[in-house]
Amino acid sequence: MIPAQLEAYREVAPRGTLELLVRLADRLRGRRFLHVNASRYGGGSAEILTRLVPMLQTLGIESAWEVVVGDPEFYAAVRALESAVAGREQTVDADMLRSYEETAAANGATLPLDADLVMIHDLAPLPLVRHRRSRGRWVWRCHTDLSQALRRVWHLLRRDVTRYDATVFSLPKFAQRVPVPALIIHPSVDPLSEKNRDLSRAEIQQGLDRLGIPRDKPILLQVAPYTVSADHPGVIRAYRLAKKYVDCRLVLAGGGAADNPEGGAVLAEVRQAAARDADIHPLVLPPDAAREINVLQRAAAIVLHKPLKEDFGLGVAEAMWKGKPVVGSFAGGIPVQVIFEVTGYTVNSVEGAAFRIRQLLDSADLMARLGGAAREYVRRNFLITRHLGDYLALLASLTG
Repeated sequence: MIPAQLEAYREVAPRGTLELLVRLADRLRGRRFLHVNASRYGGGSAEILTRLVPMLQTLGIESAWEVVVGDPEFYAAVRALESAVAGREQTVDADMLRSYEETAAANGATLPLDADLVMIHDLAPLPLVRHRRSRGRWVWRCHTDLSQALRRVWHLLRRDVTRYDATVFSLPKFAQRVPVPALIIHPSVDPLSEKNRDLSRAEIQQGLDRLGIPRDKPILLQVAPYTVSADHPGVIRAYRLAKKYVDCRLVLAGGGAADNPEGGAVLAEVRQAAARDADIHPLVLPPDAAREINVLQRAAAIVLHKPLKEDFGLGVAEAMWKGKPVVGSFAGGIPVQVIFEVTGYTVNSVEGAAFRIRQLLDSADLMARLGGAAREYVRRNFLITRHLGDYLALLASLTG
């Protein structure tokens, strides 16, 4: 029998998916699957665990989610390590490492880490593996791109990574070489979450009214934090080139302007551009802006996502699920999601982005065809039901 929580996905998941999940879970019933990360809120692992852990429980898997906690020095050390593994020059001194390791030891002494499978998410809880007390299997799930990690910092982290029974990355190109199995699991979108659920025309219009966005012309949308790597100036230039031929407006929606050193400067530059053009709308969204993002993506004619550097870039799949063609760069996981001339366009330049914007806005049929293919591609590859199946398969393979 399909649990009610899963039955809700009947109309969106590929045919046969729910039955397969139940059959697989029946073989694993009673096993304990523990997740550990650094926060219950925000994007990344927290957003998906909020949905996946209850679904695992519904299927009879004893699934739990714990969070490591520390002082400001610990979180500063984690931010420095995250910056270093992203390839940015960063000082990681002995005091930072001591705080990082001591916090892991303190959490390791108090957290209930006994499970058949323990999945540690990202860097903050990575050293917990030193304090494993049971015979269960441990997996490190890295959601970020390690390919450009600073060598000296990666050398320090690698000693803990090699203590795990396996690693999981979002893409093969994100991984570093380690002497344990490296597995690939793509992130996913939940079509029933607040960020992705269907909205009525009235809900979309009310949402746009609250945000102050007119709907009198096609909307180009980029949802990205206000960072240099998001390339807001490049998006604005592409919009201006396209606007010479097709009338449209540009909405730039994001956060992070207050909690990163470069955010204020990037936002100021965007606002300066908007002051000279009433059709440019910079929005600063709070961390819990799931509904606002849903409204904007459904109202948009085209979604742009052309960062200079990216991890998987799941916002692309979110837009594609709403039937929107995406014009994106080749960074991170974007080319895995945007299939050229099938679900959207990948571009190398501002001029290329402008050309594709103009091409799409000149052809409603082309936009509809690519948008329909984009939604179906996400249905078959990036829904949470596929993610749930991947985790069940991982639990089965690692725990026998």
